[in-house]
Amino acid sequence: MRKITEEPSLYRNLELKPIREILTDINSEDQKVAVAVKEAIPQIEALVEAIVDKLKNGGRLFYIGAGTSGRLGVLDASECPPTYGVPKSLVIGLIAGGDTALRNSVENAEDDPEQAWKDLQPYSISEKDVLIGIAASGTTPYVINGLKTAGQLGIVTGSITCNPDAPVSKVSNYPVTVIVGPEYVTGSTRMKSGTAQKMVLNMITTSVMIRLGRVRDNKMVDMQLTNTKLIDRGVKMVMEKTNLGYDEANRLLLQHGSVRKAIDYFLHKGQ
Repeated sequence: MRKITEEPSLYRNLELKPIREILTDINSEDQKVAVAVKEAIPQIEALVEAIVDKLKNGGRLFYIGAGTSGRLGVLDASECPPTYGVPKSLVIGLIAGGDTALRNSVENAEDDPEQAWKDLQPYSISEKDVLIGIAASGTTPYVINGLKTAGQLGIVTGSITCNPDAPVSKVSNYPVTVIVGPEYVTGSTRMKSGTAQKMVLNMITTSVMIRLGRVRDNKMVDMQLTNTKLIDRGVKMVMEKTNLGYDEANRLLLQHGSVRKAIDYFLHKGQ
């Protein structure tokens, strides 16, 4: 296996460079990420189709990862309820070392091959669900064995990695490989690899939620109204669909608790 994520940076003597050159070089490298993700769209599509099928039939989506990869999975999962109004139990992110690892490095957490499956047990994961392992290197024991065990039990699995022919890809049903090349700082996979993983995760959950009917036109009609900004956004969505004034739309929205319910009530109240 070729570990591109660990190969030497294309740039040398970084400590001697002026700040503008450092920033420009990082930006140049970042521009490669979207191109690499584009190449992986067929793989992402296959994974999304599998997820949609499971979630439409009562399943859930799980992420497992370590370090930056694990944090990105937890982040993506945590943003689904407020953005799309889904239960917290629909998309679940787990990180090696537990919640402590979200803020602090937990020594050797990713090296325990048995821990991921143990971490999944409280959730009673089953064949109804989908498990995605996230690992930039594709060699993380926590992720690999978690996927392997799940696959042996008939659970649909996917993976997101940035190395070709990675072990994590070989134990997943729907591997996604995004080849972004060596990092600007050698081996610092929180950079391009992390950006690629975040982009792929955005694509996965956004497309899944659209297919589950959680978006109308291009609007987040099920978003949680948790602050003034979101209430204002919701009011403007209601105004657009009902031609009501701001105050009337605001009252309707707060009365029904969601953009979808407010609009549906208005459109069907006379029926």
